[in-house]
Amino acid sequence: MTIVDLLERNAAQYGGDTALVEINPEEKHHRRITWHEYDLVQPAEGGGKRREITWSVFNERANRFANALISRGIGKGNKVAILLMNCLEWLPVYFGILKAGAIAVPLNFRYSSDEIKYTFDLSEADILLFGPEFIGRVEAIADDIDERHLLLYLGDGCPSFAEGYASFVAESSSANPNVPLTEDDYAAIYFSSGTTGFPKAILHKHRALIHSCRVEQNHHGQTRDDVFLCIPPLYHTGAKMHWFGSLLSGSKAVLLKGTKPEYILDAVSKEKCTIVWLLVPWAQDILNALDSGRLKLEDYELSQWRLMHIGAQPVPQSLIKHWLQYFPHHQYDTNYGLSESIGPGAVHLGVENIHKVGAIGVPGYGWQAQIVDESGVPVKQGDVGELIVKGDGVMICYYNDPEATAKTLKDGWLYTGDMAMQDADGFIFLVDRKKDVIITGGENLYPVQIEDFLRGFDKISDVAVIGLPDERLGEIAAAIIQLKEGMTSSEEEIQDFCKGMPRYKRPRKIIFADVPRNPTGKIEKPLLRKMYGADHLVDAQNKS
Repeated sequence: MTIVDLLERNAAQYGGDTALVEINPEEKHHRRITWHEYDLVQPAEGGGKRREITWSVFNERANRFANALISRGIGKGNKVAILLMNCLEWLPVYFGILKAGAIAVPLNFRYSSDEIKYTFDLSEADILLFGPEFIGRVEAIADDIDERHLLLYLGDGCPSFAEGYASFVAESSSANPNVPLTEDDYAAIYFSSGTTGFPKAILHKHRALIHSCRVEQNHHGQTRDDVFLCIPPLYHTGAKMHWFGSLLSGSKAVLLKGTKPEYILDAVSKEKCTIVWLLVPWAQDILNALDSGRLKLEDYELSQWRLMHIGAQPVPQSLIKHWLQYFPHHQYDTNYGLSESIGPGAVHLGVENIHKVGAIGVPGYGWQAQIVDESGVPVKQGDVGELIVKGDGVMICYYNDPEATAKTLKDGWLYTGDMAMQDADGFIFLVDRKKDVIITGGENLYPVQIEDFLRGFDKISDVAVIGLPDERLGEIAAAIIQLKEGMTSSEEEIQDFCKGMPRYKRPRKIIFADVPRNPTGKIEKPLLRKMYGADHLVDAQNKS
């Protein structure tokens, strides 16, 4: 079975039920958008734009695109890159590529023109499908893309250098193309987030995608009655693989275009969402809005909301304890994974283990995990080592990069580059990225531990710790601190708070500034190192 079989099943069994809803709270003036013969625009209650499609229409749209691709000679072995913001068209396009037997290549919507060209070339894609937001960036590289490749535009006002999606699919059938697929066929190339360097192309088979569906439903128990609120970008494995629980259960999902606390609570309330996946900054923003009184829970219908889960980065214990003060009935889960392990779930806390908040958890459904030393030998319980994982969700390779593949895949194990330790109960705690470890005067400092401690200070909204060069100690810990709105503080006040840590762990430098995060919520430490002159430290570590 592959995930396209699940879509066909849902269309057959639940065809008239809503599959996907798109909400854009900030689009006040409705622009009539017709996606082939289906008019999809509805005014949203309270303003903005709301669109939806059923499982039957979802499947038909995927079939049309698949048949159009096949008519142009695109099939097994070919690749189609997707450069779209989250929208109602995103997932049917993705499934159309898979139904044609081709390989889907989602691209980060933050990519510059050069990065779009780099990832397009690295993946050896045949088609670049892009939306209105990217016209300028794609036009800048259009002449550099060989005429054998197709630039396909999805949106109104097709630019002259591209072919329009509507005309591309106009004559294609909505019937299932019935391309034979197995779990051993190649399905997708995802790109690493680039938090430790330029993105690598990650190749997965259909086996990994269907495994992700099973992992997600096993962990979070999605049923037909659940409604999943999806906010993170669909180009990333995290958002899509959590949505796979909705695919497997045949339940509705809501794509929310906006991260403001009021948008999130409003969507949960009006769409009757039961499951919400948040990133740390968004959860913290909701808490800040509730603490300040700017938002009030009684203004929303939230009783049906049963599960809040977080992934993509370490989660402060203090945040979850604070969250449960407002939402004591919520189940909570932490999900750990990488694009190389088809996103979330390789390790997870489990809703039954909320007493272990702070841990990333235990091996997920169908996964194995170990913590090993530099030689690949498991370390003693309680010692720090590198986390490695094994299961059907592990990537096939870094596409066109055998050297990087050999460093990361060993005897079926994926070496994550994350430092971790396991407590006496078998729960795994993330310590830090291997490349982020700060060595000061011969002592290893793990920035995540320092960041978690600093988040306990009630004036701090966000924090990142990096190493800065030091003539005597080699490097020192520097804390970039983003204060809550309206708050003021001083270096002396922060250092006084840090007296609760062992002296050697205390940051030697305090910098008050915004903490940059990428669209999946990860702190952009390479950017911080470049900003503060520490990037050569990581270069030196990589060479050692």
